[in-house]
Amino acid sequence: MLQGAIYKIRVILGGAAPICFRMSINLPLNKASFTLDTSGVMGFFGGEEALSAMSTVHLYRGRRWLGWYNSPGSYTVAKKFGQLAKSRFWDGIFPGPNPTPEEMFGLDGKEGPRFIGVFSGTDMTTTGHLAYLTAQKAKEAKEIEGKIHLGGRITARGSVSIIDVDSVKLKQGGDALTMKVYHVLCAAAIPITSSLATCLACAFVRDWLAFGLIIVGMVSNGLSCFVIGSGKLHFQLVEPSSYAPRGDGFLMLRNDIIVLKGAEREVTSITKAKLVLNMGDGEEFNTVGICSLLLLSQFLIQLLLVPRATLFGQIMFLSSLAVSWAYNSFLSSLEKEKIQTDLLWKSLDEPPITKFALPNRGSQAACACFVLHAGVDTSKKSSTNFKPKKILEYMIPNDTRVWEAWREHVAKQVLSEKTIKDFEPHRELIKDLEDEEQQLLKQLLADAKYGYGCYQRSIKTCGLTP
Repeated sequence: MLQGAIYKIRVILGGAAPICFRMSINLPLNKASFTLDTSGVMGFFGGEEALSAMSTVHLYRGRRWLGWYNSPGSYTVAKKFGQLAKSRFWDGIFPGPNPTPEEMFGLDGKEGPRFIGVFSGTDMTTTGHLAYLTAQKAKEAKEIEGKIHLGGRITARGSVSIIDVDSVKLKQGGDALTMKVYHVLCAAAIPITSSLATCLACAFVRDWLAFGLIIVGMVSNGLSCFVIGSGKLHFQLVEPSSYAPRGDGFLMLRNDIIVLKGAEREVTSITKAKLVLNMGDGEEFNTVGICSLLLLSQFLIQLLLVPRATLFGQIMFLSSLAVSWAYNSFLSSLEKEKIQTDLLWKSLDEPPITKFALPNRGSQAACACFVLHAGVDTSKKSSTNFKPKKILEYMIPNDTRVWEAWREHVAKQVLSEKTIKDFEPHRELIKDLEDEEQQLLKQLLADAKYGYGCYQRSIKTCGLTP
Protein backbone atom coordinates (compact mmCIF):
# COMPACT_ATOMS: atom_id res chain seq x y z
CA MET A 1 0.00 0.00 0.00
CA LEU A 2 2.82 2.41 0.90
CA GLN A 3 4.62 1.62 -2.33
CA GLY A 4 1.41 2.25 -4.25
CA ALA A 5 0.92 5.66 -2.63
CA ILE A 6 4.50 6.60 -3.45
CA TYR A 7 3.94 5.50 -7.04
CA LYS A 8 0.80 7.68 -7.35
CA ILE A 9 2.66 10.71 -5.99
CA ARG A 10 5.44 10.16 -8.48
CA VAL A 11 2.87 9.92 -11.30
CA ILE A 12 1.11 13.13 -10.20
CA LEU A 13 4.42 14.97 -10.00
CA GLY A 14 5.38 13.58 -13.31
CA GLY A 15 8.33 11.78 -11.87
CA ALA A 16 10.17 15.11 -11.60
CA ALA A 17 10.63 15.18 -7.86
CA PRO A 18 12.93 12.51 -6.45
CA ILE A 19 12.00 10.86 -3.22
CA CYS A 20 14.78 11.20 -0.53
CA PHE A 21 15.29 8.13 1.61
CA ARG A 22 17.23 8.31 4.89
CA MET A 23 20.62 6.63 4.62
CA SER A 24 21.88 4.56 7.53
CA ILE A 25 25.25 2.98 8.24
CA ASN A 26 25.21 -0.71 8.99
CA LEU A 27 27.14 -1.15 12.24
CA PRO A 28 29.77 -3.88 12.18
CA LEU A 29 28.69 -6.86 14.30
CA ASN A 30 25.29 -5.12 14.82
CA LYS A 31 23.39 -8.40 14.64
CA ALA A 32 25.59 -10.19 17.17
CA SER A 33 23.63 -11.64 20.08
CA PHE A 34 26.31 -11.10 22.76
CA THR A 35 28.44 -8.30 24.25
CA LEU A 36 31.88 -8.23 25.82
CA ASP A 37 31.62 -7.89 29.59
CA THR A 38 34.81 -5.95 30.26
CA SER A 39 33.59 -4.32 33.44
CA GLY A 40 35.35 -6.82 35.69
CA VAL A 41 38.87 -6.29 34.38
CA MET A 42 39.30 -2.91 32.72
CA GLY A 43 39.98 -0.98 35.94
CA PHE A 44 42.37 -3.54 37.43
CA PHE A 45 44.07 -4.97 34.36
CA GLY A 46 47.60 -3.59 33.94
CA GLY A 47 47.60 -1.70 37.24
CA GLU A 48 51.16 -2.59 38.26
CA GLU A 49 52.50 -1.74 34.81
CA ALA A 50 50.67 1.61 34.86
CA LEU A 51 52.12 2.41 38.29
CA SER A 52 55.63 1.55 37.17
CA ALA A 53 55.24 3.61 34.00
CA MET A 54 53.95 6.64 35.92
CA SER A 55 56.86 6.46 38.38
CA THR A 56 59.34 7.15 35.54
CA VAL A 57 57.65 10.42 34.55
CA HIS A 58 60.26 12.58 36.36
CA LEU A 59 63.27 10.79 34.89
CA TYR A 60 62.66 11.54 31.19
CA ARG A 61 62.64 15.03 29.76
CA GLY A 62 59.24 15.83 28.25
CA ARG A 63 57.63 12.62 29.48
CA ARG A 64 54.85 14.49 31.32
CA TRP A 65 53.39 15.70 28.00
CA LEU A 66 52.94 12.20 26.61
CA GLY A 67 50.22 10.64 28.75
CA TRP A 68 47.27 11.30 26.42
CA TYR A 69 46.16 7.73 25.87
CA ASN A 70 43.50 5.46 27.34
CA SER A 71 45.51 3.60 29.95
CA PRO A 72 44.37 0.54 31.92
CA GLY A 73 44.76 0.23 35.69
CA SER A 74 43.19 3.58 36.55
CA TYR A 75 41.81 2.22 39.85
CA THR A 76 45.22 0.98 41.02
CA VAL A 77 46.96 4.21 40.02
CA ALA A 78 44.29 6.35 41.73
CA LYS A 79 44.44 4.41 45.02
CA LYS A 80 48.24 4.53 45.06
CA PHE A 81 48.96 8.14 44.14
CA GLY A 82 45.91 9.41 46.00
CA GLN A 83 47.78 8.64 49.23
CA LEU A 84 50.09 11.57 48.48
CA ALA A 85 47.24 14.01 49.23
CA LYS A 86 47.22 14.95 52.91
CA SER A 87 43.94 15.99 54.49
CA ARG A 88 41.03 14.33 56.24
CA PHE A 89 39.01 14.49 53.04
CA TRP A 90 41.65 12.77 50.91
CA ASP A 91 42.52 10.27 53.65
CA GLY A 92 38.88 9.21 53.67
CA ILE A 93 38.85 8.58 49.92
CA PHE A 94 42.38 7.15 49.69
CA PRO A 95 43.13 5.55 53.07
CA GLY A 96 46.63 4.43 53.96
CA PRO A 97 49.98 5.94 54.87
CA ASN A 98 51.02 9.29 53.39
CA PRO A 99 54.49 8.72 51.92
CA THR A 100 56.70 11.52 50.66
CA PRO A 101 56.82 12.08 46.89
CA GLU A 102 60.38 10.73 46.86
CA GLU A 103 59.32 7.48 48.53
CA MET A 104 56.24 7.20 46.33
CA PHE A 105 58.27 7.38 43.11
CA GLY A 106 61.22 5.29 44.31
CA LEU A 107 63.60 8.26 44.53
CA ASP A 108 64.38 7.67 48.21
CA GLY A 109 64.08 4.91 50.76
CA LYS A 110 67.01 2.67 49.83
CA GLU A 111 69.61 2.32 52.57
CA GLY A 112 73.21 2.75 51.52
CA PRO A 113 76.20 0.87 52.99
CA ARG A 114 78.08 1.81 56.14
CA PHE A 115 80.43 4.78 55.80
CA ILE A 116 83.58 5.47 57.84
CA GLY A 117 85.29 8.87 57.65
CA VAL A 118 89.02 8.42 58.25
CA PHE A 119 89.73 12.07 59.21
CA SER A 120 86.39 13.30 60.54
CA GLY A 121 85.72 10.19 62.63
CA THR A 122 82.27 9.81 61.05
CA ASP A 123 80.70 6.37 61.47
CA MET A 124 77.37 6.12 59.65
CA THR A 125 75.78 2.71 60.15
CA THR A 126 73.56 3.34 57.13
CA THR A 127 73.79 6.00 54.46
CA GLY A 128 71.18 7.41 52.12
CA HIS A 129 69.73 6.68 48.71
CA LEU A 130 72.53 8.42 46.80
CA ALA A 131 75.16 6.29 48.56
CA TYR A 132 73.14 3.22 47.57
CA LEU A 133 73.19 4.36 43.93
CA THR A 134 76.93 5.02 44.19
CA ALA A 135 77.47 1.48 45.43
CA GLN A 136 75.44 0.18 42.48
CA LYS A 137 77.59 2.22 40.10
CA ALA A 138 80.77 0.83 41.66
CA LYS A 139 79.45 -2.71 41.21
CA GLU A 140 78.95 -2.05 37.50
CA ALA A 141 82.50 -0.71 37.03
CA LYS A 142 84.99 -2.98 35.29
CA GLU A 143 87.91 -4.27 37.29
CA ILE A 144 91.44 -3.40 36.27
CA GLU A 145 92.72 -6.62 37.76
CA GLY A 146 90.63 -9.27 36.04
CA LYS A 147 89.56 -12.24 38.10
CA ILE A 148 91.38 -14.60 35.76
CA HIS A 149 94.70 -12.88 36.48
CA LEU A 150 94.30 -12.63 40.23
CA GLY A 151 97.55 -13.12 42.05
CA GLY A 152 98.09 -13.98 45.66
CA ARG A 153 96.23 -16.49 47.79
CA ILE A 154 92.63 -16.73 46.58
CA THR A 155 90.03 -17.14 49.32
CA ALA A 156 87.12 -14.68 49.67
CA ARG A 157 87.38 -12.50 46.57
CA GLY A 158 86.61 -8.84 46.84
CA SER A 159 87.35 -5.51 45.26
CA VAL A 160 88.46 -1.97 46.07
CA SER A 161 86.84 0.86 44.09
CA ILE A 162 88.44 4.32 44.20
CA ILE A 163 86.25 7.35 43.44
CA ASP A 164 87.76 10.84 43.43
CA VAL A 165 84.95 13.31 44.09
CA ASP A 166 87.10 16.44 44.49
CA SER A 167 85.74 17.86 41.23
CA VAL A 168 82.09 17.33 42.17
CA LYS A 169 80.23 20.65 42.40
CA LEU A 170 76.63 20.00 43.34
CA LYS A 171 74.60 23.03 44.37
CA GLN A 172 72.05 23.26 47.15
CA GLY A 173 68.67 22.99 45.45
CA GLY A 174 70.29 22.38 42.06
CA ASP A 175 68.07 20.59 39.57
CA ALA A 176 68.87 16.95 38.90
CA LEU A 177 69.49 16.06 35.30
CA THR A 178 66.84 14.18 33.35
CA MET A 179 67.36 11.51 30.72
CA LYS A 180 67.11 12.20 27.00
CA VAL A 181 65.91 8.95 25.47
CA TYR A 182 64.22 9.60 22.17
CA HIS A 183 63.10 6.03 21.56
CA VAL A 184 61.10 6.12 24.81
CA LEU A 185 59.46 9.42 23.89
CA CYS A 186 58.80 8.39 20.28
CA ALA A 187 57.26 5.12 21.47
CA ALA A 188 54.56 7.16 23.24
CA ALA A 189 53.17 8.03 19.80
CA ILE A 190 51.95 4.42 19.45
CA PRO A 191 49.39 4.36 22.32
CA ILE A 192 48.36 7.97 21.62
CA THR A 193 47.75 7.21 17.94
CA SER A 194 45.96 3.98 18.83
CA SER A 195 43.59 5.75 21.23
CA LEU A 196 42.85 8.46 18.65
CA ALA A 197 42.28 5.86 15.91
CA THR A 198 39.84 3.85 18.02
CA CYS A 199 38.02 7.11 18.86
CA LEU A 200 37.64 7.97 15.19
CA ALA A 201 36.47 4.43 14.39
CA CYS A 202 33.75 4.67 17.05
CA ALA A 203 32.72 8.10 15.74
CA PHE A 204 32.52 6.75 12.19
CA VAL A 205 30.01 4.08 13.20
CA ARG A 206 28.27 6.58 15.53
CA ASP A 207 28.96 4.69 18.71
CA TRP A 208 29.21 7.87 20.74
CA LEU A 209 29.21 6.05 24.04
CA ALA A 210 32.42 4.11 23.28
CA PHE A 211 33.84 7.28 21.72
CA GLY A 212 33.23 9.24 24.91
CA LEU A 213 34.60 6.51 27.18
CA ILE A 214 37.90 6.41 25.29
CA ILE A 215 38.10 10.22 25.39
CA VAL A 216 37.51 10.15 29.16
CA GLY A 217 40.40 7.69 29.57
CA MET A 218 42.73 9.80 27.42
CA VAL A 219 41.93 13.05 29.22
CA SER A 220 42.14 11.66 32.76
CA ASN A 221 45.43 9.85 32.12
CA GLY A 222 46.90 12.82 30.24
CA LEU A 223 46.03 15.32 32.96
CA SER A 224 47.32 13.03 35.70
CA CYS A 225 50.60 12.45 33.87
CA PHE A 226 51.02 16.20 33.32
CA VAL A 227 50.25 17.19 36.92
CA ILE A 228 52.32 14.46 38.56
CA GLY A 229 55.17 14.94 36.08
CA SER A 230 55.33 18.67 36.76
CA GLY A 231 57.33 18.06 39.93
CA LYS A 232 60.92 19.33 39.92
CA LEU A 233 63.69 16.98 41.02
CA HIS A 234 66.61 18.60 42.85
CA PHE A 235 69.35 17.85 45.36
CA GLN A 236 69.14 18.64 49.06
CA LEU A 237 72.68 18.88 50.42
CA VAL A 238 74.12 18.95 53.92
CA GLU A 239 76.42 21.94 54.28
CA PRO A 240 79.41 21.05 56.53
CA SER A 241 81.58 23.60 58.29
CA SER A 242 84.12 25.35 56.08
CA TYR A 243 86.75 24.32 58.66
CA ALA A 244 85.88 20.62 58.55
CA PRO A 245 88.73 18.18 57.75
CA ARG A 246 88.83 16.28 54.50
CA GLY A 247 85.95 13.92 53.95
CA ASP A 248 88.00 10.90 52.81
CA GLY A 249 86.40 7.65 53.86
CA PHE A 250 85.05 4.35 52.62
CA LEU A 251 81.76 2.57 52.07
CA MET A 252 81.72 -1.02 53.26
CA LEU A 253 79.80 -3.65 51.34
CA ARG A 254 79.83 -7.37 51.89
CA ASN A 255 82.68 -8.09 49.48
CA ASP A 256 83.60 -4.63 48.27
CA ILE A 257 85.15 -1.49 49.67
CA ILE A 258 84.44 1.85 47.97
CA VAL A 259 86.98 4.55 48.78
CA LEU A 260 85.72 8.15 48.48
CA LYS A 261 88.41 10.82 48.30
CA GLY A 262 87.51 14.49 48.39
CA ALA A 263 86.57 17.47 50.54
CA GLU A 264 83.96 17.04 53.24
CA ARG A 265 81.29 18.86 51.22
CA GLU A 266 81.80 16.68 48.16
CA VAL A 267 81.82 13.41 50.11
CA THR A 268 78.66 14.34 52.05
CA SER A 269 77.02 15.02 48.67
CA ILE A 270 77.02 11.25 48.34
CA THR A 271 76.70 10.00 51.91
CA LYS A 272 74.18 12.49 53.36
CA ALA A 273 72.50 14.35 50.48
CA LYS A 274 69.24 13.20 48.95
CA LEU A 275 66.94 13.77 46.01
CA VAL A 276 63.86 15.90 46.71
CA LEU A 277 60.81 16.06 44.47
CA ASN A 278 59.13 19.46 44.67
CA MET A 279 55.54 19.06 43.50
CA GLY A 280 54.87 22.82 43.83
CA ASP A 281 51.49 22.19 45.48
CA GLY A 282 52.10 22.95 49.14
CA GLU A 283 52.21 20.15 51.67
CA GLU A 284 48.71 18.80 51.05
CA PHE A 285 49.14 17.95 47.34
CA ASN A 286 45.51 18.76 46.54
CA THR A 287 46.13 18.78 42.79
CA VAL A 288 47.41 15.20 42.95
CA GLY A 289 44.32 14.28 44.97
CA ILE A 290 42.04 15.81 42.31
CA CYS A 291 43.83 13.87 39.55
CA SER A 292 43.51 10.65 41.54
CA LEU A 293 39.81 11.37 42.03
CA LEU A 294 39.52 11.92 38.27
CA LEU A 295 41.14 8.53 37.62
CA LEU A 296 38.79 6.90 40.13
CA SER A 297 35.82 8.53 38.40
CA GLN A 298 37.10 7.25 35.07
CA PHE A 299 37.16 3.75 36.48
CA LEU A 300 33.57 4.00 37.77
CA ILE A 301 32.24 5.53 34.54
CA GLN A 302 33.89 2.89 32.37
CA LEU A 303 32.83 0.16 34.78
CA LEU A 304 29.16 1.08 34.35
CA LEU A 305 28.95 2.21 30.75
CA VAL A 306 31.28 0.03 28.68
CA PRO A 307 28.80 -2.89 28.64
CA ARG A 308 26.21 -0.47 27.20
CA ALA A 309 28.32 0.23 24.12
CA THR A 310 28.02 -1.78 20.91
CA LEU A 311 30.17 -4.83 20.38
CA PHE A 312 32.29 -2.93 17.87
CA GLY A 313 32.76 -0.07 20.36
CA GLN A 314 33.75 -2.51 23.10
CA ILE A 315 36.33 -4.08 20.79
CA MET A 316 37.77 -0.63 19.98
CA PHE A 317 37.87 0.23 23.68
CA LEU A 318 39.71 -2.97 24.55
CA SER A 319 42.10 -2.47 21.63
CA SER A 320 43.15 0.95 22.96
CA LEU A 321 43.70 -0.56 26.41
CA ALA A 322 45.80 -3.42 24.98
CA VAL A 323 48.14 -1.07 23.09
CA SER A 324 48.47 1.20 26.13
CA TRP A 325 49.21 -1.79 28.35
CA ALA A 326 52.01 -2.85 25.97
CA TYR A 327 53.53 0.65 26.16
CA ASN A 328 53.29 0.69 29.97
CA SER A 329 54.95 -2.71 30.06
CA PHE A 330 57.77 -1.34 27.92
CA LEU A 331 58.31 1.53 30.37
CA SER A 332 58.17 -0.92 33.27
CA SER A 333 60.93 -3.02 31.72
CA LEU A 334 63.39 -0.11 31.98
CA GLU A 335 65.45 -0.32 35.15
CA LYS A 336 64.61 2.73 37.24
CA GLU A 337 67.58 2.28 39.55
CA LYS A 338 69.93 2.08 36.57
CA ILE A 339 68.42 5.29 35.17
CA GLN A 340 68.72 7.05 38.55
CA THR A 341 72.34 5.90 38.86
CA ASP A 342 73.23 7.24 35.41
CA LEU A 343 71.51 10.56 36.13
CA LEU A 344 73.32 10.87 39.47
CA TRP A 345 76.67 10.21 37.83
CA LYS A 346 76.03 12.84 35.17
CA SER A 347 75.07 15.33 37.90
CA LEU A 348 78.38 14.51 39.65
CA ASP A 349 80.28 15.27 36.40
CA GLU A 350 80.99 11.54 35.96
CA PRO A 351 83.91 11.04 38.38
CA PRO A 352 86.10 8.12 37.24
CA ILE A 353 86.03 4.82 39.11
CA THR A 354 89.19 2.74 39.44
CA LYS A 355 88.41 -0.77 40.57
CA PHE A 356 90.81 -3.54 41.60
CA ALA A 357 89.92 -7.18 42.08
CA LEU A 358 91.58 -8.58 45.18
CA PRO A 359 91.97 -12.29 45.97
CA ASN A 360 91.25 -12.13 49.71
CA ARG A 361 90.21 -9.90 52.60
CA GLY A 362 93.77 -9.18 53.77
CA SER A 363 94.84 -7.85 50.36
CA GLN A 364 91.62 -5.87 50.08
CA ALA A 365 91.99 -4.20 53.50
CA ALA A 366 95.66 -3.39 53.01
CA CYS A 367 95.09 -1.91 49.55
CA ALA A 368 92.20 0.26 50.77
CA CYS A 369 94.17 1.49 53.79
CA PHE A 370 97.16 2.52 51.67
CA VAL A 371 94.84 4.32 49.22
CA LEU A 372 93.16 6.22 52.06
CA HIS A 373 96.53 7.31 53.43
CA ALA A 374 97.69 8.61 50.03
CA GLY A 375 98.01 12.40 50.03
CA VAL A 376 98.04 12.82 53.81
CA ASP A 377 100.18 15.79 54.81
CA THR A 378 102.24 14.32 57.64
CA SER A 379 103.71 17.73 58.45
CA LYS A 380 100.39 18.76 60.02
CA LYS A 381 99.47 17.68 63.52
CA SER A 382 95.97 16.87 62.30
CA SER A 383 97.46 13.98 60.30
CA THR A 384 97.45 12.00 63.55
CA ASN A 385 93.67 11.76 63.13
CA PHE A 386 94.39 9.10 60.53
CA LYS A 387 94.56 5.83 62.49
CA PRO A 388 95.33 2.94 60.12
CA LYS A 389 95.01 0.26 62.77
CA LYS A 390 91.50 1.37 63.62
CA ILE A 391 90.61 1.48 59.92
CA LEU A 392 91.87 -2.09 59.51
CA GLU A 393 89.77 -3.11 62.52
CA TYR A 394 86.66 -1.77 60.77
CA MET A 395 87.49 -3.80 57.67
CA ILE A 396 88.61 -6.99 59.45
CA PRO A 397 87.24 -7.07 63.01
CA ASN A 398 88.54 -10.60 63.81
CA ASP A 399 89.69 -10.51 67.44
CA THR A 400 92.53 -13.04 67.43
CA ARG A 401 96.23 -12.79 68.25
CA VAL A 402 97.28 -13.34 64.64
CA TRP A 403 94.99 -10.69 63.20
CA GLU A 404 95.96 -8.26 65.95
CA ALA A 405 99.63 -8.74 65.07
CA TRP A 406 98.82 -8.39 61.38
CA ARG A 407 96.93 -5.12 61.89
CA GLU A 408 99.72 -3.69 64.02
CA HIS A 409 102.41 -4.51 61.45
CA VAL A 410 100.42 -3.33 58.41
CA ALA A 411 99.48 -0.09 60.20
CA LYS A 412 103.16 0.64 60.81
CA GLN A 413 103.92 0.11 57.12
CA VAL A 414 101.09 2.45 56.12
CA LEU A 415 102.56 5.22 58.28
CA SER A 416 106.15 4.45 57.33
CA GLU A 417 107.82 7.02 55.07
CA LYS A 418 110.16 4.43 53.60
CA THR A 419 109.83 3.81 49.87
CA ILE A 420 110.12 0.04 50.24
CA LYS A 421 107.64 -1.50 52.64
CA ASP A 422 108.51 -4.45 54.82
CA PHE A 423 105.98 -7.26 55.02
CA GLU A 424 108.21 -9.86 56.66
CA PRO A 425 107.28 -11.02 60.18
CA HIS A 426 109.82 -9.65 62.66
CA ARG A 427 111.01 -11.58 65.67
CA GLU A 428 109.35 -9.14 68.07
CA LEU A 429 106.09 -9.65 66.23
CA ILE A 430 106.01 -13.42 66.37
CA LYS A 431 107.81 -14.18 69.63
CA ASP A 432 104.55 -14.85 71.51
CA LEU A 433 102.91 -16.79 68.67
CA GLU A 434 102.85 -20.55 68.27
CA ASP A 435 104.29 -22.20 65.16
CA GLU A 436 100.95 -22.51 63.36
CA GLU A 437 100.10 -18.90 64.19
CA GLN A 438 103.47 -17.77 62.85
CA GLN A 439 102.86 -19.55 59.55
CA LEU A 440 99.39 -18.05 59.30
CA LEU A 441 100.76 -14.55 60.00
CA LYS A 442 103.35 -15.04 57.27
CA GLN A 443 100.56 -15.88 54.80
CA LEU A 444 98.49 -12.89 55.85
CA LEU A 445 101.43 -10.51 55.49
CA ALA A 446 102.04 -11.89 52.00
CA ASP A 447 98.41 -11.04 51.25
CA ALA A 448 99.02 -7.50 52.52
CA LYS A 449 102.06 -7.23 50.26
CA TYR A 450 99.92 -8.10 47.25
CA GLY A 451 97.39 -5.45 48.30
CA TYR A 452 100.21 -2.91 48.52
CA GLY A 453 101.18 -3.82 44.96
CA CYS A 454 97.62 -3.02 43.81
CA TYR A 455 97.89 0.30 45.63
CA GLN A 456 101.08 1.13 43.73
CA ARG A 457 99.29 0.43 40.46
CA SER A 458 96.44 2.69 41.60
CA ILE A 459 98.91 5.57 42.00
CA LYS A 460 99.63 5.43 38.27
CA THR A 461 96.00 4.91 37.30
CA CYS A 462 94.28 7.44 39.59
CA GLY A 463 97.08 9.95 39.95
CA LEU A 464 97.13 9.58 43.74
CA THR A 465 99.87 11.31 45.72
CA PRO A 466 101.83 8.66 47.66
